[in-house]
This record gives sequence, structure tokens and C-alpha cells, in this order.
Amino acid sequence: MKAAFYERTGAAAEVLQLGELPDPQPGPGELRVRLRWSGVNPSDVKSRAGLRSKVPAFPRIVPHSDGMGSVDAVGAGVDAKRIGERVWVWNAAWGRAHGTAAQYVVLPERQAVALPEGTPDEAGACLGIPALTALHAVLTAGGVAGQSVLVAGGAGAVGHYALQFARQLGARTLIATVSSEEKAQIARAAGADLTIDYRRENLAERVREATGGRGVDRIIELDIAANGAADLEALRPGGDLVVYGSGRGEFTLPFFPLIAKNLNLRCFIVYHLADADRSRAEAVLAALLERGVLQHRIAQRAPLAQIVQAHELVETGKAIGNVVIELP
Repeated sequence: MKAAFYERTGAAAEVLQLGELPDPQPGPGELRVRLRWSGVNPSDVKSRAGLRSKVPAFPRIVPHSDGMGSVDAVGAGVDAKRIGERVWVWNAAWGRAHGTAAQYVVLPERQAVALPEGTPDEAGACLGIPALTALHAVLTAGGVAGQSVLVAGGAGAVGHYALQFARQLGARTLIATVSSEEKAQIARAAGADLTIDYRRENLAERVREATGGRGVDRIIELDIAANGAADLEALRPGGDLVVYGSGRGEFTLPFFPLIAKNLNLRCFIVYHLADADRSRAEAVLAALLERGVLQHRIAQRAPLAQIVQAHELVETGKAIGNVVIELP
């Protein structure tokens, strides 16, 4: 099979290789997916760059955890009726050597989820990390029904989904932070009632104005290191700060607002969702996909031969939406 892989960490142009690898075969409880699309996420490029560890976890790594394709083979114990099923996959490269930047991937059958008809193929490569991160942030702690919600980075891959999920699941007021008018338009189209340009405007002041001085019920945060202190000002007493990312490994928060306002700090990583949380998110996502109510913002589609450029685009942070690779 054709695949992209790396055997040492470093810059994309220096370590990513294209070549032929043996076709994988499913074992007991596994199935094989003939991939059509592979999603490139920030975590994928950070792992390849060696930001988590300079030493790769495996001698050779096929990157990318998200992907979409069709089941073409099953191992013992897996219903043969799944052959031919359109699926999206999750955690393909998490703790594993073989991700989705290849023509085939073998996974435990649980990690290949039926993709509803009508959902574009390439959108399936955006669900495992961006969509499920956004959906868990919306569903956790009782959900957002009747709440005012602030989504940090409302035009980004996760934020764009989070705004849509929050709107579909009953949020009362949606606010998004953005860094340009172009991104503000994208966030508003996804459901934001108000956008705040965090580069020019005071977040806490704008939120208080929008909420009659009360503050928002929930903030969905992509970078607590950069935004945490302002978030504490913008939250109402008893509010939830739901965090899925940070621009730095260490950060500080003022203690007094946390305790004086009885705030809740809720952190999670989508790779480690509890089985019950993942099943709930998958079910809600399937229902929304079947209804056809979601926008899927694809910033760039690239062939496998351009995987280096795709990684470099994600690293710049300039992609407004998801970057996906088409498999030959």
C-alpha cells in the first residue's frame, strides 16, 4: 500500500517519507478500512515534530488519527456484513504505529463508526478529533441547554463545530472569540450571536455587556495558558471553564476568582474519553449527521503526495478549518 511515514521526529520536509508498505491484515476483533481521506490535526504535527518526545514511540510511524473510508476486510469475530460499510475512524495513531496516512488501516472494530448517508466523505476525516472534542465540551457537565456559552476560536476546526453543536443542543446565547472579520463571519454562520475580536477588544467587558453583567455559563477553551485569566472574569459564579488545549505545558491562574466565584475547571483530552462519554457523543453526532444540519469547514484538500505541505499549513495555524489528505 502507498503510505506516508516517519522514522525520526523533526521538520515535516526532513522526516516525512512516501513509500510502499505491506498491506495490513485484520486479526481477531479487528477490521480493515480502505481509506479515502485522512485528517491532519495539530496533535499529529506536534507528535511528528517531536514536541511531546524527541524519540518516536515506534520505529516507523504512519501518522494521523482521523480518517474516512470503507471496510474491506474483517477478522475473526467481526460481522462480515460490515464489509462495504462507509466509516469514520478515531484514535488510529494514538498509542499505535499505524495511522490513516495510508491506503489501509487495521483497527479494533469499535474504532470504525458508520458514517451516515449524505455526509460528505471528507467530512468523515474531521470527526474523531475536531467534532468529538467539540461535542464532548458541549455535552459534559449536564450540557448547554438554556445556557450562555462562549467558544474560544469560533472559526477554528473545533470551535466551528462547538458553535453548531451548542446551537443544536439548546444553548440560549452563543458568543465566539475571533481574530478577524473573515473569521467573525464564519462564526456567525455557525450560530454565534456575538463575536469578540480578542486582539482589539476586552473579553470580560464585552461578555459582561452581552450578559447584563452576569457572565457566561460556560466557556469552551482551546488555550487556557493564553486566555485563562480573562476567562475567569467572563464566567458567572458557578460557571464552567471547559478546557481541551493549552499553548504551553505550564500556566498559572489567579486563585481568588476561582474560589470566590465557585468556578468549575473541567479539562479533558478526546483520546481518553470514557467509554460512556464516547458512546454518548457518537450517538448525538450520528443523529445530527443524519439530519444534515452540520456545516463541515474544509480549509484544504491535498493529495497524499503533498502531505509535507499539509503538515506545514497546520503548523502555521493559518488554516481556517480542517486540513484533509486524499488517499490515492
